Amino acid sequence: MSFWLESLGPVERRPALPGDAAADVAIAGGGYTGLWTAYYLAKARPDLRIVVLEAEFCGFGASGRNGGWASGLFPVSEKKLSSRYGVEPARAMHAALEDAVDEVGRAGIDCDYAKGGVISLIRSPGQLRRAPADRLDADETRAICNATGVLGGVYSEHCAALHPGKLVRGLAAEVERLGVTIHEDTRVLSLTAGEVVTDRGTVRADTVVRALEGYTPELPGYRREVAPVYSLMIATEPLPADVWERIGLKRRETFTDERRMIIYGQRTADDRLAFGGRGAPYHFGSRVRPEFDRVPAVFGKLRHTLSELFGIQVPVAYRWGGPLGIPRDWMPSVGLRDGIAWAGGYVGDGVAATNLAGRTLTDLILGRSTDLTRLPWVNHRSRRWEPEPARWLGINAGLHGTALLDAWDR
Repeated sequence: MSFWLESLGPVERRPALPGDAAADVAIAGGGYTGLWTAYYLAKARPDLRIVVLEAEFCGFGASGRNGGWASGLFPVSEKKLSSRYGVEPARAMHAALEDAVDEVGRAGIDCDYAKGGVISLIRSPGQLRRAPADRLDADETRAICNATGVLGGVYSEHCAALHPGKLVRGLAAEVERLGVTIHEDTRVLSLTAGEVVTDRGTVRADTVVRALEGYTPELPGYRREVAPVYSLMIATEPLPADVWERIGLKRRETFTDERRMIIYGQRTADDRLAFGGRGAPYHFGSRVRPEFDRVPAVFGKLRHTLSELFGIQVPVAYRWGGPLGIPRDWMPSVGLRDGIAWAGGYVGDGVAATNLAGRTLTDLILGRSTDLTRLPWVNHRSRRWEPEPARWLGINAGLHGTALLDAWDR
């Protein structure tokens, strides 16, 4: 388990589906996407029979393992969105995600929410060449995050640090208070229009919602929908006050740098450094296995990178990982077609995006035409990933190529 989940103590699992059942809306997946969808649906229509089906327990997947960034980031740049959909729709997409950062906070769930923004450090000449013109200088950057070798930085206010485990558990509890039924220990085996087949029984529903993110390829017919790529994390012991006085992050700003291989970190509410990054291999056939959560070589690189960033030897207390979902064109999507709704493919930027997805799915399921249902990601369909072995070769070659480009920058 992640630090986030272990810090909350033992999991008390909810009862499994007792057999065949009927509902108005059946949601496959007890993570942020499924729970936010249930939350907004139940608030809008308390009369609906809503059932959430989860293979393990709510938050077992990416929702309980992520870096705790509720950010306005979107994997597709505004420039690319503008070329595909037009300038105004692209602006609306990014504005909606920025508002979602605040909406997570407005929900009022106790999750150590702190909107300090995000600082992206510039630490090499190559990174400096690629950075935007409206960047901070080195002194301004160090005043926020006093990392080593800083040449400048890029700051955005549209990010909040939070405790992912508290958010997902609090959200699940709130959803139940609104009258939604959650069945854990209930593995979805297949879904089609009108029904979800599980290992505990079949749920028939007017609308079926697929909210499985990196676990989507385990469903029949969805093997090439997204590629499950692993991101791994470490968390330190609580660091003393004098260390934090030197590092900064006084408003719990989240931090990264301008390298291509993504890294991400935050100062937790109890003064730890929680730090993660990509770089773990993609596994043949889009396999998702518990043993893939732990790659000692990647943990070692994360510890080395964190030590090098702040010039300290970090006392690592927790190590964990998990899969995230990547569509072929890196474009997240949300939609409804022929009784099946879906949302996902967040490419690791899902904490705030799932909230926007939940509100958008609510509008779609209730037949509303709103500003949210007109956003560019609505009913977008990414092309499927290539069959194996091309998928394995291509993704892992991309990961190695990214690492080589970063080495060239250094």
